[in-house]
Amino acid sequence: MVRRIAAGAVFVVVAAAGATVALAASASAAPAESQRIDGWIRHALLVMQHHKIPGSYDGIYRNLMRESSGDVFAINTWDSNAKAGIPSKGLMQVIEPTFRTYHVEGTAWDIYNPVANITAACNYAAHRYGSIDNVNSAY
Repeated sequence: MVRRIAAGAVFVVVAAAGATVALAASASAAPAESQRIDGWIRHALLVMQHHKIPGSYDGIYRNLMRESSGDVFAINTWDSNAKAGIPSKGLMQVIEPTFRTYHVEGTAWDIYNPVANITAACNYAAHRYGSIDNVNSAY
């Protein structure tokens, strides 16, 4: 749920396991795209914390920028996955089978949904590498 509480401010409430977590974010001089990416990562971190999926803001940001440069609708059309008919998609460049396998409960089933894409990728990285923080190249 997102509710505007003042000009330039947003109040976000995330309900998880009976607890409600509130984040207040105010507008800053950062570009709108940077603010959106920041919000998606912070929301994903809340979901990950609830599901005990390890990862840090810096680890997510580093991988997100390397994989998609922040483009929610990025699609890789050239690698081996794409040539096999299952291109990597979204912010963290996840293929559909991986997204379905590592989807995190409480997030959308849309691979292009920023929070769902981030959390599924981080869940996969946690199972394969211990954490998204340990991923420093294509994964």
